[in-house]
Order: sequence, then C-alpha cells, then structure tokens
Amino acid sequence: MRQIGNEKRTQYWGYFFVAPFVIIFLIFTLYPTLYTFTLAFTDLQGLRSDFKFVGFKQFTTLIKDHYFWNAIGNTFIIWGWNFVPQLGLALILSVWLSDVRLNLKCKPLFRAVIYMPNLLMTASVSLLFRSLFGFPAGPLSRLFYMNGMGLVDIVQRSGQDVVQMFNFFRSVPFSRGIVAFIQWWMWYGQTVILMMAGITSISPSLYESALVDGANSRQTTWHITLPLLRPMMLYTLVTSMIGGMQMLDIPLLLTDGRGAPDYKIRTTAVYLYNQAFQGRNNYAYAAAISIGMFIITIILALFIFFFMQDRSELTKKGVR
Repeated sequence: MRQIGNEKRTQYWGYFFVAPFVIIFLIFTLYPTLYTFTLAFTDLQGLRSDFKFVGFKQFTTLIKDHYFWNAIGNTFIIWGWNFVPQLGLALILSVWLSDVRLNLKCKPLFRAVIYMPNLLMTASVSLLFRSLFGFPAGPLSRLFYMNGMGLVDIVQRSGQDVVQMFNFFRSVPFSRGIVAFIQWWMWYGQTVILMMAGITSISPSLYESALVDGANSRQTTWHITLPLLRPMMLYTLVTSMIGGMQMLDIPLLLTDGRGAPDYKIRTTAVYLYNQAFQGRNNYAYAAAISIGMFIITIILALFIFFFMQDRSELTKKGVR
C-alpha cells in the first residue's frame, strides 16, 4: 500500500510539471484557433466588439477573391525561388561535410557558420537588406550607378532621357529575388543540419559494402545517400512549404506593407495582415483567409506526401 501511495504522489508531481505547458497551450494556441474558426462565420470588422453570424458568406467571398489567389501565386513563386536552391545547396554541403573519405577538418566550425544566419532576427535582416538596396541612398544602387555597370533607370524629364540610380524595389523580379534570397540565406543552414542528420542515420555497412565493390563517392551518393534521404527530403519539403505559406515579416518590411510593386510581393500572410490590421480591419474575412490557407496547406501536404512516397512500399500495402 505504501508503494501505491508513492506512485500516486509521483503522478501528482507529473501533472504539476505538465500543467504550465497545458495552460499556456490552451490560452495561447487552442483558444485563438477556435476563436479564429468562429470569427470566420461572422461579420466582425472595424472597432466593433459585437458581431452576428453570417454563415459561409466570408468563404464565398474568398473563393471569388482574385486578390487572394494572386497572393497564393506570389507565395509559391517566391517559395519556389527559395526552396529549390536551398535544398540543392543543402544536399551538396551535407554530403560534402559527411563524406568520410574527404576527412575534412573543422567540421563543427563549418556547421556553426552555415547555421548562424538562422539565429538572426528576420525583422533586422529585412531592414538591413532594405537599407542595402534602398533608393536613392542605398549603397548597392550607388555602386551600380557610379561604376557604370548598366543597372540604371532611364526616366523622361523635360523631354530628355535622364539616367538615375536603379530602384530595386520597383522591379518585380528583383523584389521577389531579394525576398527569396533572404529566405534561402536564413534557412539553408537548418536544411543542411537536417540532411546531415539523415545521412548519419544511414547504416555505415552500406557504404562499406559499396567501398568493397569499388564504388566511388559519386556512385555511393547517387545510389545510397539520395534514395535513403527521401524521408528527410519529404519532411523538409512539407515544413518548408508550410513556412512559405506563413511568409510575412520579410515581404512586409521590405515593401510598403502591401506587397509592392504591383502587389507582386504580397503573400497570403501579408494579405491576411492587410485585411485584419489595415484599412477596414475586416477580422472576419482575415479569419476566413487563415482557414483557407490552412486547408490549402493540408491538401498540398497530403499531395506531396502521397506522390513522394516510395512506390515499392505502396505496392506492398496494396495501393496502386
């Protein structure tokens, strides 16, 4: 009986240590999520505190809203420009740093340097790049203008062509490229760490057998490392896609807050922010946008997970 009493006291201490997490989760995660779903079926906007339920009206508007679908397109274009080089470079660096034959020195230093951009605040990095590429006092604009590198703007003044400094943030490709570069530079280090973790989980006996059979580094990478890294690449793809759908601070701070030029940098998260906290403060419609983002993310994640699975495993399970 004394042992049972000790076990009960141990269980009580477990509840005590778990309680802070549960309380914080309920207050700051579960309640806002449920409240957002509730708001999506109301007409709450502006400074009002009262609202009435309007059913699926907000979702009907969302489906017909071409600004929302344009924001979806912008999001995936910027995310694609970021993710493809991010995964490519991460694979190269992870294979390079994990190759036993190379026996590279200072591997921990390389890992720390590669991961370091991920520790920076996105807001500070965005403001830094806004200053670097700013117009007309940005140092890069001045560099291209003063060195005659050809990257300038030609405007009409008094009927004459006048050459002036290039405004990067009036160019759609450059603006998207800057946002994608910042995303790539800040997150490729984490992808490298994940790929290296996946490589270290591969059995060394496979590499030893390949070495005995006379396989070189390129052959072992292509026929052993990459196929066995598929689960980690799937995880990276899905999490990166989820993060891309939530891309807010970088495009918001680099532009006028509305995705200029021509709303081509306005991601879905920026559009949600514009609806909720600017203009009419349409909280109900912003809640509908967030649910739309959630549904699209779930569908794409399931789509990616299904088509990137090993087809041999699906055949074994009877899925064709």
